[in-house]
Amino acid sequence: MDREDKSVLVDEVVDTLPGIVEALLFASDSPLSVQKLASLVDDADPADVRDALARLAEVYDRQVRAFQLVQVAGGYQLCTLPRYAHWVERLYKGRQKSRLSNAALETLAIIGYKQPIAKAEIAEIRGVDVDGVLRTLMERNLVTVVGRKETPGRPLLFGTSKEFLLHFGLNLIQDLPSIEEMEELIREKSLSSAREEFLPEPSEELETRLSETGPSD
Repeated sequence: MDREDKSVLVDEVVDTLPGIVEALLFASDSPLSVQKLASLVDDADPADVRDALARLAEVYDRQVRAFQLVQVAGGYQLCTLPRYAHWVERLYKGRQKSRLSNAALETLAIIGYKQPIAKAEIAEIRGVDVDGVLRTLMERNLVTVVGRKETPGRPLLFGTSKEFLLHFGLNLIQDLPSIEEMEELIREKSLSSAREEFLPEPSEELETRLSETGPSD
């Protein structure tokens, strides 16, 4: 790319709405929705912001950048490209949370695919008590209470949180992959700081139980 082409690319962003949106995304440590971005910019409506985001994505695609614009957890965020993950992990080595246990992984998978779901239903699928595991997932903000079931006793219903979507790079809960892919995704994210530790094999029994019960209503 020659100097003139680069100048054109810069002019597309600097001192324009795309440039303002880029600055806001760069400064934010969490995804920003179109509505939030529009509320921060005078005389900008959601349609303007969507157009600015599209222009930014196009510029990033045409330039050689170490980051990209991604849609995650209902908003937009600037994220480093996967090819640089190895070096980014070095930067944050020692700061990441301890890995989830196999029991927590299974419970999280059940909630992800069966939500909203009551604790008793989770325990029935897993075949064991889930009080401690559920408490851990809630402390990690991966699971939250989403309502009550209209049955005697009105037990609490649990579902995944926005933090769950953000942590696993999903925009909507409908973007959940297959059960097998989901378990692999969760393990990879949870073990990014402990890749050489022993990792339990995927629970084929869990996959069978989930498949047998079918999707949640």
